Amino acid sequence: MTNSYSLLNNETGEKVELPLVKGTLGPAGADVGKVYDKMDLFTYDPGFTSTCSTKSAITYIDGDKGVLLYRGYPIEQLAAHSSFIEVAYLILNGELPNKGQLEEFEASIRRHTMINESLRRFFDGFRYDAHPMAMLTGIVGSLSAFYHDTTNNKDERQREIFAHRMIAKIPTIAAAAYKKYFGQPFMYPQNHLDYCSNLLYMMFAVPAEPYHVDPIAAKALDILFILHADHEQNASTSTVRLAGSTGCNPYAAVASGIAALWGPAHGGANEAVLKMLGEIGTVKNVPAFLTKVKDKNSGVRLMGFGHRVYKNFDPRATIIREQCHKVLKHLGKENDPQLELALELERIALTDDYFKDRKLYPNVDFYSGIIYKALGIPVNMFTPMFAIARTVGWVAHWSEMVSEPGGLKIGRPRQVYVGSPVRDYKDLTSR
Repeated sequence: MTNSYSLLNNETGEKVELPLVKGTLGPAGADVGKVYDKMDLFTYDPGFTSTCSTKSAITYIDGDKGVLLYRGYPIEQLAAHSSFIEVAYLILNGELPNKGQLEEFEASIRRHTMINESLRRFFDGFRYDAHPMAMLTGIVGSLSAFYHDTTNNKDERQREIFAHRMIAKIPTIAAAAYKKYFGQPFMYPQNHLDYCSNLLYMMFAVPAEPYHVDPIAAKALDILFILHADHEQNASTSTVRLAGSTGCNPYAAVASGIAALWGPAHGGANEAVLKMLGEIGTVKNVPAFLTKVKDKNSGVRLMGFGHRVYKNFDPRATIIREQCHKVLKHLGKENDPQLELALELERIALTDDYFKDRKLYPNVDFYSGIIYKALGIPVNMFTPMFAIARTVGWVAHWSEMVSEPGGLKIGRPRQVYVGSPVRDYKDLTSR
């Protein structure tokens, strides 16, 4: 491969060399930083679908081949052999931990699971039916008012403490939002439980009776969290990096990512799957619904199928499909009408030539929604569950960015102006 490309100005004949920024895997990026200075020209890329905003060593995706790597490790291997906490260490630190490092990391996460009692009372200020994502956005942003000892972005130890605190506290905050929504007493974290078991305990336990965590439910969550831990420069991660590029408080940067994740086109996709199933109603309505899906003029979309990045199949869906069927069988919910409907959609999509030819296979959002519903997690908690897992990726990308040699470079996208040309002000009486 050549080391640069040339861009020719047809009007002046001037050439600008675009040096290539090469990675270890995937296509190179053409450095267009000098195009504006030399040619008075912007690059135009709505949605930044062909634009690299940074270099990163965390996650690699090959959408055409269905490949997802965390720090070079295939997602299939991590889901089969690792745990979410071990994957979190890997994403944060770049290497899998040894036994001592893993024990130390787990202990640190357990020590940070509680939230300040004053912060806990913040939930009283939310309306009784506030969406849990609204509460997450506000509460995480307010963490910056409590932890002043981790706001020096240049201090490596402070960055580490922030990362551990954020990963540890986000399940406690999400579970508190759940309890607030249902009017139940908050439950404190239990340090003898693992990460996902602790989350289930804080969500579903009540003071009036003992609660025993279902290990199969906890394992299903653990695998889901591994699959959702990071996904390269997606909208919420890019938001965290853009906000963080200003040097803002790291908790504020993560809160901005939570706000971006809330969108139905991003973290709310699994909510959209359950909404679609509710609109279909019963299994007998599936053929008519799919007929509308195949009609381009109907405007009906099949949610939870296909993926913007993965053009062949979503490797995460292949992994979670097995776990989905395992959970349904374990809980005896294969005959739940809505879940039965989902499984019928899955069956047709995997056998119908229309969907096979277009590579519209079920994606991770399709299966995660089914699992959450089977576990008794309400639809409005689906995106908070996503936020718990993705917090690992957010803090890793933030830390990678703020520790770059040469310091932070604030994000500043450009635009092509399409408003009015220059015009003169007219007095009020003349308008």
